[in-house]
Amino acid sequence: MAAGNGRSGGDGKSGGNGGPGGKAKAKANGSSKASGEGKAKANGDSRASSTRPTANARRQGNGKVGPINLALQGGGSHGAYTWGVLDRLLEDGRLEFEAISGASAGAMNAVALVEGWLRGGRDGARESLAEFWRRIGEAGAVFGPGMAMATGTTLTGLPATPDWWIAQSSALAAQWYELLTRSFSPYQLNPGNFHPLRRLLEDCIDFERLRAQTQIRLFVSASNVRTGHVRLFDTRELSVEVLLASSCLPTVFQAVEIDGQAYWDGGYLADPAIFPFFYACRSRDVLLVMINPLAHAEVPRTPTEILDRLNEISFNASLIAEMRAIAFAQRLVREDWLVPERRGQLKDMLIHAVLADGVLSDLGAASKFLTAPAFLNDLRERGRRAAERWLADAFGQLGKRSSIDIRHLFLAQ
Repeated sequence: MAAGNGRSGGDGKSGGNGGPGGKAKAKANGSSKASGEGKAKANGDSRASSTRPTANARRQGNGKVGPINLALQGGGSHGAYTWGVLDRLLEDGRLEFEAISGASAGAMNAVALVEGWLRGGRDGARESLAEFWRRIGEAGAVFGPGMAMATGTTLTGLPATPDWWIAQSSALAAQWYELLTRSFSPYQLNPGNFHPLRRLLEDCIDFERLRAQTQIRLFVSASNVRTGHVRLFDTRELSVEVLLASSCLPTVFQAVEIDGQAYWDGGYLADPAIFPFFYACRSRDVLLVMINPLAHAEVPRTPTEILDRLNEISFNASLIAEMRAIAFAQRLVREDWLVPERRGQLKDMLIHAVLADGVLSDLGAASKFLTAPAFLNDLRERGRRAAERWLADAFGQLGKRSSIDIRHLFLAQ
């Protein structure tokens, strides 16, 4: 679950399918053939055609609204913030989902949600997400300051609070990361190519049943190392290898090989991919859950501050590009620029967002490697509070209008 992010283009070739849960012993290593790379191919998929009828989020008599599409950013352990957002939305119970697109940690959250949904609906999805992040915390709590958070005390015997954890371990993680990655590659540090998430994914996700389900469609992005194109994996192609490819930070892990192609973190080229919602889905509503803050009040001055801001800008770049395209499409539709025979072929997407600005702005990029349970739970609570605010402020606009100003938020000079 690397702290990655990025740009788009890819197709959405296969379709979603499958059933639930439990622990998958079968290894689904390979993915089926590439859906292609680059946005152009997405247009050529007969099932993912832009002429597919569109639908607004429906308000049903039981209070439920949907379906909508979810777009989940990646960002290493900060994905626990998205866990909190999803947990609160599922607890609220009013949203239905057509599809979920994710990169890196966003892809992990998407798969964990659907795995649990198949087992037990919303409650099952919440349990699956909690179990996934509990396992992440257990795996990380044996290292460095994480052990202090696991035991609840620092080496001095004082309580280890989330604030202490952020201040201490962010600095330590940054120092160790810089030292190791500037001196050694993962091919030198980890010649056996051990990946701590492989066993966790095999235990928590039944990929065979996930690929067969048709309730919620999934899109997972990865970056092709050789071509520099995004590769979008659809539901029927998902496997352990696909999730590891989507979260492969190249300074930490060796590139993941799938069908003879090498892949790095999907966040570099699509964080997350929005374009499949145009071509492969009916719903016009997209709820984006961001991990990387867009704005920064101060000009960074220290080396760490500069690298943190570069991380945020780089990993938001592809999303901003997609938002520019969406804003242009909205203008074409709303200002009646299209010839009559094309008017039904372009969606006027309705965009909503749970932002990270002001919520995760105090966390540097190095903290995306930190997985102590108390830190993850702190992120979860931040996500739940952010989702609560979104439900109060923007839920009523689903199916009617965008609840964010794309031009102001993403495109203003």
